[in-house]
Amino acid sequence: MLLISCPNCGPRDETEFHYGGQAHVAYPENPNDLTDREWAEYLFYRENTKGSFAERWVHSTGCRQWFNMLRDTVTYDIQSIYAMGQPRPDGQPRPDGGAKPDTQAGLAPGAATTGATAPTSSEGV
Repeated sequence: MLLISCPNCGPRDETEFHYGGQAHVAYPENPNDLTDREWAEYLFYRENTKGSFAERWVHSTGCRQWFNMLRDTVTYDIQSIYAMGQPRPDGQPRPDGGAKPDTQAGLAPGAATTGATAPTSSEGV
């Protein structure tokens, strides 16, 4: 059982929270320009990292606010909790080869890009 520190409510049992998926997935700036394959990869392809992983969580039975969590997927150790829109606190580049968090498209590794301008994440970063 995890004890998660909500940034607004303090430490609470994990049963009060819901997992929202991988954090820092950039939303395509021009989704209408994507091919079906690129759109499917944006929607369904996510990292499956062993180790430190940035996730989105919502305190569904409390303040109902979203936040990001950096958690080790092997040990379940919560390394950091930070607000939506903030970059990953450890400064690690994304495992898919992105130079910096929130600066590259959220497509799967090796996926063709649209050649469009840099997208922004769903968090506005």
